[in-house]
Amino acid sequence: MKVILVTGGTGFLGSNLCHRLIENGDRVICVGNNYTGRMQNVGDLLHNSNFRFIEHDVCEPLSISDVKIDQIYNMACPASPAAYQGSHSIKTTKTCVIGTINMLELAKLHHATILQASTSEVYGEPLLHPQVESYRGNVNPIGVRACYDEGKRCAESLFFDYYRNEGIDIKVVRIFNTYGTNMDPNDGRVVSNFICQALSGRDITIYGDGRQTRSFCYVDDLIDVIVLMMNSEKGFTGPVNIGNPVEFTISELAEMVMAKISSTSRIVYKDLPSDDPMQRKPDITLVRTKFGWKPKVKLSEGLDKTIEYFKTQRGR
Repeated sequence: MKVILVTGGTGFLGSNLCHRLIENGDRVICVGNNYTGRMQNVGDLLHNSNFRFIEHDVCEPLSISDVKIDQIYNMACPASPAAYQGSHSIKTTKTCVIGTINMLELAKLHHATILQASTSEVYGEPLLHPQVESYRGNVNPIGVRACYDEGKRCAESLFFDYYRNEGIDIKVVRIFNTYGTNMDPNDGRVVSNFICQALSGRDITIYGDGRQTRSFCYVDDLIDVIVLMMNSEKGFTGPVNIGNPVEFTISELAEMVMAKISSTSRIVYKDLPSDDPMQRKPDITLVRTKFGWKPKVKLSEGLDKTIEYFKTQRGR
């Protein structure tokens, strides 16, 4: 049985990961400050003897002395523009930089393997399509999204410096648009926005003309390959793109959601936010070659599952 620490463990991705690790028979230490996470996401795990929750902000050093940690998944960070822009931007940068240093130091102390949940946002507004891991990106370092984009780029830099200088066993994954159960209805991501708007009969809000594209990966597929990456051989560091390479326009997504819900909502268009990329699609050649992995869940099937989840949330 491995002892695994998950930061951001009450968030969307972190909570799904905690459930998977418990199912796999591991002992999980879930760390979170519920800044964007929710305790209800791990509520069913709180009485499990292999699960332990620690309320803690990773921007402060964390001491774990009663057990040897084998692996650390660094998932802590706001991940939607609504959460990381504006007044939350400084907190986001601190989480990406100071929080990452604290977790790397903890990994060093415990001789643990540590995985960084990085993001496709490190590519910014890409001039290369689809994006491969060797592409260095096109990021605005002073824009409203820079706290997240540059914060994650700095976190990757820190990981590789600790790998080169301290011998830490690191893994870096770049996560593309992901959706599914345990999403916060108010997190501002496009899938949750469209579903919640359609379920309540409100206007479906599309920013821009709707022709911008995204590639949507269902959360179960994402967790599959994150766990594979963590348990890969020492020295295979990444970064590795993780996502579904099937591309959809935002308008296509809106129409699909409305059809599935038989919604009476109407689509309204608003100005595209600053630095919002027009295209985002992963090249997954590396992860497919390394692990034989490819996404299993098609967008239509994943939306059905996510819509049912949000229906249950509305009843609470």
